[in-house]
Amino acid sequence: MAGLIPQQFIDDLIARTDIVDLIDSRVKLKKAGKSHVACCPFHGEKSPSFHVSQDKQFYHCFGCGASGNVISFLMEYDRLDFVDTIEELASMYSLDVPRDEKGTSQKSAQQYSIDKQKKLDYYELMDQVSQFFRQQLKTHENSKKVIEYLKNRGLSGDVARTFGIGYSPNDWQVVKDKFCQNGGRFDKERENQLLDTGVLIKNEKGRIYDRFRDRVMFPIRDRRGRVIGFGGRVLDDSTPKYLNSPETPIFHKGLELYGFYEAKQANRDLKRLLVVEGYMDVVALAQHGVSWSVASLGTSTTSEQIQLMFRNTSEIICCYDGDRAGREAAWRTLQNSLPQLQDGRQIKFMFLPDGEDPDSMIRQLGEADFVALVDKAMPLSQFMFDNLISQVEMDSEDGRSKLANLALPMVNSISDGVFQTMMKEKLARYLGMETESLERFITNESPQPANKQRKKANRGSIVRQAIGLLIQNPQLANELEGLPRLDQVKLKGTDLLQQLIDQVQQQPTMTSAQLLERWRGQNEYNALLKLTGWEHDVVSENLQSHFVDNIVQIINKHLELRLEQLAHKDRVEGLTSDERKEYAQLITNEL
Repeated sequence: MAGLIPQQFIDDLIARTDIVDLIDSRVKLKKAGKSHVACCPFHGEKSPSFHVSQDKQFYHCFGCGASGNVISFLMEYDRLDFVDTIEELASMYSLDVPRDEKGTSQKSAQQYSIDKQKKLDYYELMDQVSQFFRQQLKTHENSKKVIEYLKNRGLSGDVARTFGIGYSPNDWQVVKDKFCQNGGRFDKERENQLLDTGVLIKNEKGRIYDRFRDRVMFPIRDRRGRVIGFGGRVLDDSTPKYLNSPETPIFHKGLELYGFYEAKQANRDLKRLLVVEGYMDVVALAQHGVSWSVASLGTSTTSEQIQLMFRNTSEIICCYDGDRAGREAAWRTLQNSLPQLQDGRQIKFMFLPDGEDPDSMIRQLGEADFVALVDKAMPLSQFMFDNLISQVEMDSEDGRSKLANLALPMVNSISDGVFQTMMKEKLARYLGMETESLERFITNESPQPANKQRKKANRGSIVRQAIGLLIQNPQLANELEGLPRLDQVKLKGTDLLQQLIDQVQQQPTMTSAQLLERWRGQNEYNALLKLTGWEHDVVSENLQSHFVDNIVQIINKHLELRLEQLAHKDRVEGLTSDERKEYAQLITNEL
């Protein structure tokens, strides 16, 4: 839909949404004084440095510096763009997002609107390509062969429709011709879009042709169900067995999971997720009743994919081949998962016999027996220590010392809590130490948490202090009666300070989160964002007087500088009559 989102609608969404409730639904928060705290979801840490203020409707991490309001959090945590975030918030309240055709919305929204439209074009195009592949599965001269292949793999028409399975013909430019020929005219812009989304490919000689040929096509959907990429599987034993879309503006394989959207659609409450390696594994499992599996789009599961899964379930089972490559991939997944572990979350590992995959196993065993194997998956702690112990000589002190050096960094990367304590106790038993002795060793060796290391923020200039106080406490701008405006003050930052004051005075009930949102996308935004986490050390009852004093000091500083400027000019070249009057007023402090 054309047009910008009205600022008032954005303000209303921010006012409706309690940042503590929203973040707590994704990251478990604990009350700590006036704040709510958690281990930061944006960087690995073992002690909480992520603070959420219900009063100010802000979050700030003292470890990595991440800050913002509800919109910033959703954009960063759910990896949404600005407009998608507004639509997501609006959907929470069953609201339609209005559009302002007159463009009276904030200036920065224009760029988001442009970027959004470009992405919408990509999403629409990918959906059309996916529909074309599905049509080819029904109508192409090879469709009988492809359908027979799918039937031999045990797939029904229903499951093929659920996953949008299609077929890419064995042709070098059937897709290019279909989408780039427009009434006899070649559409170069559409060709560029197909290149951008990875549907077409250009070789070293500059020839452009279809990327996928003679393959079963598996559309990859994002968490909103939009097609963002494809996986193509050969029908025989040729190589490569799978061909995937490259990284594109809308597809980043380390952030997505194949089958995640379908699993969410099939299960209102995802109690657990089974991670497998191939598209066909996910589809075959769903065919046999295991509708809660996903594929990681790579050899190991990334930290971002683990975060995505833990936002929707508390148990992850990673299924790999039992060979060396499978166990190495599982180990990389384990290392990626440790910083994401918190009490109440579980990761297990399941290894299949040589030559088997989830597709073949569930066809042999059936749903009940296969799920029974999943239930027996190896806990992360067992896999971790079995792997580490296999690398050392446990009957020697040197070997146990090596185990400690290998295991301690891994244990320390787990968030503080019951699970970490249990892992320490288990390591202590392997080392033949008392847990208390191991704790003392960890305390001596470990760096202090980021929130313990931080120093008091630099107070900066008087203007910066005033801006920091105002962005955190907008109501301060409503009590400046009798003080002059700062329009004529020539100090760095005063123009920004006056704009902030004006914005609040125009909407006296404005909150910190709403004020910050006015500046998203503008040059000043990042500086304002940093100031939301600034520790000013001013007690609440003194905020107003301190802020007024800041304004007075800014004005006095300006007057002092102006007096010095006029005095210098008087000595060097003389003053005009108006300047002499101004000089006299400054000297007598009447300005």
